[in-house]
Amino acid sequence: MAAAGLASLSVLAVPIVLRGIVDGPIAHHDLSGLWPLALALLLLGLAEAALFGVRRIIVARPLAKVETKLRGDLFAKLQRLPISFHDRWPSGQLLSRATSDLFVMRLFLAFPLVFLVVNSTVFLTGTALMFTLDWRLALITLIPAIPLIIYTRRFEAGYSAASRLAQDQNGDLATVVEESVLGIRILKAFGRHRTMAEEFRRHSADLRETELRKADLLGNLWAAIVGLPELALGAALATGAVLVAHDELSAGTLVAFLSTALALRWPVESIGWLLGFAAEAASAANRYFEVMDEPEPTDPPSGEAPSDDRGIRFTGVRFRYPDAPAGTPDLLAGIDLHIRPGETLALVGATGSGKTTLTALLPRLYEPTAGSITLDGTDVRDLPREELRRLVAVAFEEPTLFSATVRENVLMGAPGADPQRLAGALDTAQAGFVERLPEGLDTEVGEQGLSLSGGQRQRLALARAVVGEPRFLVLDDPLSALDVHTEALVERALRRVLADTTALVVAHRPSTVLLADRVALLDDGRIAAVGTHHELLQSCPAYRALMSGESELEGALAR
Repeated sequence: MAAAGLASLSVLAVPIVLRGIVDGPIAHHDLSGLWPLALALLLLGLAEAALFGVRRIIVARPLAKVETKLRGDLFAKLQRLPISFHDRWPSGQLLSRATSDLFVMRLFLAFPLVFLVVNSTVFLTGTALMFTLDWRLALITLIPAIPLIIYTRRFEAGYSAASRLAQDQNGDLATVVEESVLGIRILKAFGRHRTMAEEFRRHSADLRETELRKADLLGNLWAAIVGLPELALGAALATGAVLVAHDELSAGTLVAFLSTALALRWPVESIGWLLGFAAEAASAANRYFEVMDEPEPTDPPSGEAPSDDRGIRFTGVRFRYPDAPAGTPDLLAGIDLHIRPGETLALVGATGSGKTTLTALLPRLYEPTAGSITLDGTDVRDLPREELRRLVAVAFEEPTLFSATVRENVLMGAPGADPQRLAGALDTAQAGFVERLPEGLDTEVGEQGLSLSGGQRQRLALARAVVGEPRFLVLDDPLSALDVHTEALVERALRRVLADTTALVVAHRPSTVLLADRVALLDDGRIAAVGTHHELLQSCPAYRALMSGESELEGALAR
């Protein structure tokens, strides 16, 4: 600001030198006195150029650091926010906040913010100088100030709303692009790419209309900001000419006054652009802090002392999603369940009964509405999240792989695992196919791992879950995408892992159920029955119906 301010103020020194030239060497026909003043003009021009160059150099490095820091803080915040937040927010909206919004904020800090301060200072200084030169001409020049102030206040309100709408629409557009790219196989398979293209065109048209509305608002403001001062300057010129003709004003003073007024054109004309950019930056900052101000999950103490109760215990656990309609029953309506140390418990139930949700509560991906969950007698709320995630490993039915190598994806489960443990995990998951990949463990699997088959992704996710040799293991139907032969091989290897851990396994197939020591039936938000597979087949009609239905379906598929 100091560099830009000195550069702008050097421009205001030019009219004073011009007055000296007109009223001195030119008026007295003394060319010898012209050269020092001409040199002064040259030095002022060089000083202005040098100071603006210094400003550019000074501002670049710290602003790049600020943008990097803001983006890093936002990314870290997104990692800390609960799954329920990510369920509500479209990924495109988050992406636009981390990219385009931060870019707008950095540009505002680099240029408009500096010149909002500098140009205001220059305008006030220049106005004072004009009053010093001739107060009558200064009053004429300032006549448009009052209507411009009123108009700019109206402009700010309308432009701020339009800027916020455009930024939101840009986020919606990013979401459409992301979903169409990630779902390109589905779109092509069902021939719906034209439907998505139409959706894209609709969002693009909405954004276009908003941007045109912004341009209209800004254009009208510019017309007023440029037009009214020009009329006032013309009136001041005419008045000044009359005053010079009547010897009430020197020609040099009139030249200096007009030069000062012309030097203030940029500070005045830039008001529209600066206010528009300020409104966009304010909207971008609001969108950024909408995420940053989201409350993070806390770790309130359970208020219960650790007990000697080993294994995993659910006590009176209730859960409902935050966006569930009012008056609807809880998804989980009081779960009481104990998984003994070293035991594998299979969790079965009809589709939509809440099995996956229950497994997500154990590593605290969601927080229970009521009740408690303990691991070896310690409430999960009393465990630091880092320690909890180290104790509990998970493998989901729909595995997510990242744009990284096979090795990096598997070692996310235990970054410090040695090559022997990595090889053992791959062997357990029957993931020998990695050896046939172009670069083996160092093969990039691509975004979402879509270069691999569903069964291959599922096996790598299983390897990721077991590589850390966790004390507690949560498997959400981890074998659903495998063929019968591979499933049998994985189950045989998985038995060795389950023998040394306490596990909760969501099962849909009878073959997966047989991996477990006991089975729990989830029905109507509660645990309806617990026992071995054979016990429940004999004593629980609901379990028998569930298993027989799946058996019949598998038989029909086999036929």
